[in-house]
Amino acid sequence: MCQTPIRKTDAINSQLSGRWSAVKRAALNINFRNNGICSIFDRSKYIMSGFFEELQRRKVYRVAAAYIVVAGFLIQIASAAFPAWELPNWSLRLVITMLLIGFPIALIFAWAFDVTPQGIQVTPKVAGAHRRRNVILLIAGGVIASLAAGFFLLPRASARKIDKSIAVLPFQNLSDEKENAYFADGMQDDILTNLSKIGDLKVISRMSVMSYRGAGVRNAREIGKALGVATLLEGSVSRIGNRVRVNVQLINANNDEHIWAENYDRDLTDVFAIQTDLAQKIAAALEARLSPNEKARLDHRPTQNPDAYLLFVQAHDYANRVDMFHDMSVKAEPLFEQAIKLDPSFAAAFAGLSMVESWIYHSFDPVPGRREKARSNAEEAVRLQPDLPEAHLALGFSYYYGDRNYERALDEFEIARRGLPNESQAYLAIGSIQRRQGKWGESNANLEKAASLDPKNTNVLVNLCFSYVAQRKFEAADKLLDRAIAASPQWFQPRALKGFMAILWKGDLSAAEKVFSSTSPETDANGVITWARAWLLTLERKLPEALQVLEQFRGETLFTNTTAPCPKAFVQGKIHLLQGDKIKSQPEFEQARLVSEKLLREAPEDSARHGQHGVILAALGQKQAAIAEGKRAVELLPESQDALDGPQATATLAQIYVWTDEFDEAFRLLDHLFTVPSNLTVAMLKLDPDWDPLRQDPRYQVLIDKYSARSGNN
Repeated sequence: MCQTPIRKTDAINSQLSGRWSAVKRAALNINFRNNGICSIFDRSKYIMSGFFEELQRRKVYRVAAAYIVVAGFLIQIASAAFPAWELPNWSLRLVITMLLIGFPIALIFAWAFDVTPQGIQVTPKVAGAHRRRNVILLIAGGVIASLAAGFFLLPRASARKIDKSIAVLPFQNLSDEKENAYFADGMQDDILTNLSKIGDLKVISRMSVMSYRGAGVRNAREIGKALGVATLLEGSVSRIGNRVRVNVQLINANNDEHIWAENYDRDLTDVFAIQTDLAQKIAAALEARLSPNEKARLDHRPTQNPDAYLLFVQAHDYANRVDMFHDMSVKAEPLFEQAIKLDPSFAAAFAGLSMVESWIYHSFDPVPGRREKARSNAEEAVRLQPDLPEAHLALGFSYYYGDRNYERALDEFEIARRGLPNESQAYLAIGSIQRRQGKWGESNANLEKAASLDPKNTNVLVNLCFSYVAQRKFEAADKLLDRAIAASPQWFQPRALKGFMAILWKGDLSAAEKVFSSTSPETDANGVITWARAWLLTLERKLPEALQVLEQFRGETLFTNTTAPCPKAFVQGKIHLLQGDKIKSQPEFEQARLVSEKLLREAPEDSARHGQHGVILAALGQKQAAIAEGKRAVELLPESQDALDGPQATATLAQIYVWTDEFDEAFRLLDHLFTVPSNLTVAMLKLDPDWDPLRQDPRYQVLIDKYSARSGNN
């Protein structure tokens, strides 16, 4: 009975003894390990101590310090000098890389050799030194140091390239006379033009920044993001008589901080000195390189006559308000002419006048006198100032619009592009020619480039839209028009085009009807709104309403979307014919013929006027004469010469064939037009009464089914 507790106690003691032994063994193991670690640590300490003593004895420290000082000095020199010498960015990185590679090499030479009074000699060895191990440590240390330095230096060398993009916002007019607003715009525009000539900058073009005029408080970050730039220039202008005060601020668009500000109080005659000084200071602030040619252009004064300059500024403002529905360029013409009269050596004024004449000739008044005037003024601008990029731009437009001489025009546009690397008009012009040459891919690229330089320029966006519509890329075109409307909500053209495109794309008439029905007749001086509304109502088969709209317009002709003003009597005759009233329509067609003949005499080489005349003759039953006029229109503007407008001449000939009962030829041309970029769509073929005579022919539905199946867009 008494043995059990004793056995339990012995067992417990035995267990405790075993556990204590384990603890002692573990302690001994830890002690042995600590001794081992300490031994390794002591050994490493000894090795490194010997290594550093060798570095000191062999004077490696001195060489390393000297190398770092000299390399840092060389990198500083290269950072400052290479941009001034216009060397590429990779050259600085190459210098840094070579210096980093040279560092471990310099350490090895310092280890192996010593400079003595007797010359360079091999460094003597010391007994007991571990030479191989020390050399390995030296190389490893040098490589690690170079890699570490490269990690910090090379990204900074790459990142040093700052964002050299800028937008010059509209200047605030502080003059008591509010009519001097054009002068503030002129100052801003001239500074912008000077900056556009600097190839090392990205400068947003005029039309995009003008949307911020009178915008009140500006948010630099939002504007910078919308325009895709890192810096903004904003300012104010006050003019009293011949005295000008200009205040400007350069702003970091990323953080809304001022980089610098300048104030000028000068005579009007010093306005060009202000513009040149500002351009140079902005270029310096953005570290932009100025070539000798660019500097010379900045220093050039366009005129010595301040009154001529003021007229030029006003004219330039009107010339840049181009809208096919409300064209203001006509107002620029006499102002440019007055400026030239005051200063016959004003090359920029000659160039501006030439571009206005070319635009009017191309858009709505293709009379030979305008073409000749455009050419002579452009040539005079080039003669007066051969290195003026705007002069070559003007000469290019005179070849393009006046002669359709694409090769000569492209040569001039390329000269202008080199002199104005940030000018969207040069890219727009090049892209516009390329689409007429049928080079749609290249054209799209250049038009997109123009849009990137001028992202809020409605004219650029609308031009690109025309290209996408012709290629039947309606979704892309629709997005561009939304951008154009957002950029210029008050501008009528993009809203009208969006409505027209809805008809071409989906046969939706409601959007266009909403746009045109809300437009006041008082704004329709040239009849283009009347023509559009009558056309829409005709598509809707609301024929009495269409006639009412026409009767409200008192003019004889209506501007259209071509260079051929349409006789009002012709539209009235078409509507009466659709109503089945041939008795009323025939005298109207006869009146339209007389007006059309007059239009042809004014512009005998205009394809659109010949095509329109052919349709009028077809309505009068003069079959052979009508077909001859339609063929003449195609001959003047073949698709091989103009892939954009040529198909429109082909479509007019097809209409003439329909109205003269030549259905075989009509179907042949319509089938062709669906295979090339053109404005013909299945939706329009279904809606337009001009194709009514074809609807009973079985080939009509075959054509509809064939191209409806091929493209969901149509």
